[in-house]
Parts: sequence; structure tokens; C-alpha cells
Amino acid sequence: MAVFSRAFHGRREQDPALPPGQYLTEDFPVLSAGPTPPVSADDWSFTVTAESGERHAWTWAELMALPAEEPTVDIHCVTRWSKLGTTWRGVSLDVLLEDVDTAADYVLAHSHGGYTTNLPLEDVLDGKAWLAFEFEGEPLEPVHGGPVRLLVPHLYFWKSAKWISGLQLMLDDQPGFWEELGYHNYGDPWREQRYDGD
Repeated sequence: MAVFSRAFHGRREQDPALPPGQYLTEDFPVLSAGPTPPVSADDWSFTVTAESGERHAWTWAELMALPAEEPTVDIHCVTRWSKLGTTWRGVSLDVLLEDVDTAADYVLAHSHGGYTTNLPLEDVLDGKAWLAFEFEGEPLEPVHGGPVRLLVPHLYFWKSAKWISGLQLMLDDQPGFWEELGYHNYGDPWREQRYDGD
């Protein structure tokens, strides 16, 4: 029986666009912490609550009236799949937060259905995050977070909260749903920050 060493076969070169430990997929896997909540655009609203308690709110119509962008980005799931060159349409959080007076360093994203995830405020500003309502030219499907999800592509995708309903601005950090259950507090795919302690 022939025995081949790894060196004999040669090592497959890792795609430089893939963070370590990730594999490329052409599919769009559906992974959620719970069932898909029934959220229609007619009923949708988004609220930013500052640490002072001041609230800023947008309806679907008001969101659609804001300037939208079409970012093309790579996305990386903590379950190890990556999807490259995805195109979305949405409103930058820079637009939504520009008139919010805050000294906060953190945000807690809230979703319909009760899901939460935390992020440093600086990770959702300066063109790093959007409220996305289209994927590849089509309305975002409910199973992928439609009508609107948070899109923070430089972090693992659990930080891109589906069915987003609001952001809570905070002076101190507060872990969200998966972070409370042992996932990494930050979630940088290039540093393989999957779980607490990584």
C-alpha cells in the first residue's frame, strides 16, 4: 500500500482573501439563533438610543429617503464559511449617527426576536457598517435578516445582526447574546477570534 506524505501531495495554497480557518462557499448558508421573526417593511422601524436616553427613530420610508450605498464586501461566518465579493445596498451608519450627540464608546445592536450583539462604536463608523436592505440587487430575504440587517463585514457575521431594530449607545461595554455564551467579544476573522480566549 502506497503511503503519501503531505509534502508529496503538496499543500493547497490558501486564498489570500480568506481569513485563516475559513473555506470558500458560493452558497449563502442560513444560520440563526432562533426562528425568523415576521417583520414587514410597513411595520419596521429603527431606533438609536443615546446613553442620555435621547432617542432617534426612522421608519422604513424615512430610511429609504436617506442616501444609500452599494458596498461590495467579503463576509465571514464563525462556522468557517466565507463568501467573497457580495454586493449589498444600504445606508451607512455614519448617516444615521451623524446627528446623535454621544460620548459612547460601544453599541449594543438589538434585533426583532430579542437577539443582541455588542460592538465598539468605532467599528460601525467611518464607512465600516450599514443598515442593509438589498443583497445582490434583490430585497434582503427574511431568512438573511430582511427587511433590514446590520452589515459589519470586517467582523464575524454574528456581529451583523439580522432583523435589526435599534442601537443602544453605551459608555461601557455589554456583551450580547453569543458573547454571553462564550463567543469572542470582538470577533476579528483575521485573528480567528471565534471564542472567548482566542
